[in-house]
Amino acid sequence: MMNYRKPFLCRHLWSSTLLIVLLFLSFFEGISRAASGLIEKTDLFKAGEQGYALFRIPGIVVTTNGTVLAYCEARKNSKSDWAEMEIFLRRSIDGGKTWEPARRIAHLGPRLPRSPVAVARKLGNDVDQTVNNPVAIVDRQTGVVHFLYCVNYQKCFYLRSDDDGVTFSRPVEISATFENFRPKYDCNVIATGPGHGIQLSNGRLVVPVWLATGDKGSGTHVAATIYSDDHGKSWKSGEIAAPHTEEWINPNETTAVELADGSVMLNIRSGSKPNRRLVTTSPDGATHWTKPHFDDALVEPVCMGSLVRFSTLAAGKTNRILFSNPDNLSSAKGKEEPGANRDRKNLTIKLSYDEAKSWPVHKALEAGPSAYSDLAVLPDGTILCFYERDKLLTLARFNLAWLTDGRDK
Repeated sequence: MMNYRKPFLCRHLWSSTLLIVLLFLSFFEGISRAASGLIEKTDLFKAGEQGYALFRIPGIVVTTNGTVLAYCEARKNSKSDWAEMEIFLRRSIDGGKTWEPARRIAHLGPRLPRSPVAVARKLGNDVDQTVNNPVAIVDRQTGVVHFLYCVNYQKCFYLRSDDDGVTFSRPVEISATFENFRPKYDCNVIATGPGHGIQLSNGRLVVPVWLATGDKGSGTHVAATIYSDDHGKSWKSGEIAAPHTEEWINPNETTAVELADGSVMLNIRSGSKPNRRLVTTSPDGATHWTKPHFDDALVEPVCMGSLVRFSTLAAGKTNRILFSNPDNLSSAKGKEEPGANRDRKNLTIKLSYDEAKSWPVHKALEAGPSAYSDLAVLPDGTILCFYERDKLLTLARFNLAWLTDGRDK
């Protein structure tokens, strides 16, 4: 009688062995993917779409429910900072993997007179309305999304959303907040952010702003903050945080972060000769700012940058702060003079473990042309960077493993 059991057992053992090998390969492939980390990019806005010549000035926040809101300026017919423009927004409820269609959220009010500065300097067309510099803040205590923007670099407005950015309130003008700056700095141009604002541990909402005289070209600039202690119902002006001096030339677009000790750090763009980012701190985000100093580790090609806290010692066992801007001081055209603009390229993410005193980790996110950017962090630790590249606004999703080449997860 023939024995059929042996071939069957051989086949069975071979199948089992193959299955084990495949499982091991899959396991080690998973380890390899974890070591290399996550990096994904999605284009959210493209020049020419929806009848707009260009989309610029990105901002991004993550709500208390985990919804991602990405917003920007939609410039209608021109690339100019003083062009006809509106504010557009897109929502994602799956961590930035898929997105709802873009829609206009501001300015949903009457058209306003042109700025005297724009008229005098012939900036834009006589009929243009510039809705500019959007800034969102997530209120962790109420779940509300607060939203500020300016019109014609002259008026400032406030919106709020109680449903994760599905709808927004009608605009409320808060331009009077800026009048308190005038006794010390007679500004004719005002702007919020851009990027995102922050909420402090005590509930205070803080929005970086910059002010300008608007004369003799663009005039001089200074950086400051406005704040709210009643969840956006009223707003007050802080003190000038970074004045214009021979050393600190035209401080303007600013990003903020709360430090572990409860103080607030501003990281400021300027046209200063060292071509480094300006830094100052305050105990409350509004007053008693320290003397500004240059952070030698953060180069300044004269472009907006972004800060965001990733974790705290209590919550994440490590203090981590992230920073993004174009890490470049070369210029393909023109002289590389102190304080002058450099090519906006090589957008780089940097990581600090000591409350922004040093930046030991840095990795290029976009080696080519890249400019303004804003950072946010998802509840699962995925990092979001919404940034400008060529004629696109792109969202990058990545994790600490990618940023640190697997050294920090």
